[in-house]
Amino acid sequence: MKIDCDEYRVRPGDKVKLNKWATEGKPICSSKEQYQELLAEHIKELDSLQDLHYASGRYALLLIFQGMDAAGKDGVIRHVMAGVNPQGCQVFSFKQPSAEELQHDFLWRTTCRLPERGRIGIFNRSYYEEPGRSGRGGIAPSPTSRSTCTPTARGS
Repeated sequence: MKIDCDEYRVRPGDKVKLNKWATEGKPICSSKEQYQELLAEHIKELDSLQDLHYASGRYALLLIFQGMDAAGKDGVIRHVMAGVNPQGCQVFSFKQPSAEELQHDFLWRTTCRLPERGRIGIFNRSYYEEPGRSGRGGIAPSPTSRSTCTPTARGS
């Protein structure tokens, strides 16, 4: 029971016509019972992989969920991450920027919330944080705002 990634892959040079793509995937399981069994297997595997990830302390894992409000990001995060130990995982929601966040460059609020090595970070993002959105009519940043593309250094 594997998802065929080729169904969703766009090769370089291909033209994409979204109206030709299905909006729903094919069911992976034939029954709710089969789904529950598969979910239990995946949760057990995810728990084991998280233990290895934490113990190695070599990499950080960042999952980014981006979509319109009410697109189901919260439900997907809750569902997919059900088997993850919450002590090794952090979820940050990014909605409309706060006054403090508007005082910094565009990447500041995400950069300071990147996960540490051995941990899993989840960014739950809405489309409010597009560059230039906080400016005049969403066309250009205000004269007092800083560049939205200033790189930010992060220690190792």
